[in-house]
Amino acid sequence: MTNQSAALSNDLNTLPKLPGWVTCKRAETFESVAFRSGAALTVLDQLVSDPSQGVPLKLLANKLALQAATVTSKLEGRLAREADIRDAYHLAPAGEARGPDGDLLAFWRAGVALRLTGQDLQIGLKNLVGSNFEGDIAGWMAAGVARAKSHGPLAGCVAVMRAVLEVDDRAERIACMPSDIVLARALNWTSVLPVTAQYLTKAMLRDLVSNGQGADLKVQARLLTSIEDTIRLAQDLASRATLLRAAAPKLRAKGSEAAVDLFLSEDAIGPSMMLSPTIQGTTIPMTDRAARRLCDRLVDLGVARELTGRPTFRLYGIVR
Repeated sequence: MTNQSAALSNDLNTLPKLPGWVTCKRAETFESVAFRSGAALTVLDQLVSDPSQGVPLKLLANKLALQAATVTSKLEGRLAREADIRDAYHLAPAGEARGPDGDLLAFWRAGVALRLTGQDLQIGLKNLVGSNFEGDIAGWMAAGVARAKSHGPLAGCVAVMRAVLEVDDRAERIACMPSDIVLARALNWTSVLPVTAQYLTKAMLRDLVSNGQGADLKVQARLLTSIEDTIRLAQDLASRATLLRAAAPKLRAKGSEAAVDLFLSEDAIGPSMMLSPTIQGTTIPMTDRAARRLCDRLVDLGVARELTGRPTFRLYGIVR
């Protein structure tokens, strides 16, 4: 075992874990899902609420946003691949149209960036959901939060999904976004994690609206699966982030610390757009050549990888 893989193994061993009885397969009932989801959400809450766990929250949220965009593209009948959605968003020049795939990811990333308090939430959410829903969304959210308090967070998520879809059964992304907000508010998180869309299907949502037999339970069970996967992703990213930070002193480029911070917040980095001529979010200059060399150096160190397989218009991200 290499030093790097040994360090990764040690980090994984110190992070909160799901008990085996949570992930074992069994016949689902509302009681079993509620019980298991309580345990799973406790572990996830530890990972995302305790900074000492080392989970890069912005990176986790943006990776989940990309996954949610891919799922909702399928729900909406477009079937765009994750790579196409990622490229449409990250490679669009500033100020130019991203197209429907890039706009879908922009929707989810805007949801991730919402502030979950007072007027900020109301204004931000209304901007996302549009005029067809802005008059009702606050009431649906309040009902979802109340349902979460009385029947558990997953029941609150499903309640707000159903309310949106009863008005428009093609509004899948808008149904899932407030569902994620209900989950975040139920757990007193300060930001949204796009968890609830990950394993939904069009048939499930159709049954949910028509009150099909067992529809509510099926959706809750899928939400539990998504929570379990999010825990594993958070654990993995925490360990990968540790390795990336450990490699940072080996980088000699000016601004390398800021570049590493960017890798710990973005799911994909375009060297010529996000590191050059200045590192995104800073005033630190970096030449195009230095940006490419820094990314290649991170790949050589085994802490980043090139995502596209192309010789040009490349994107880089943290190793997974």
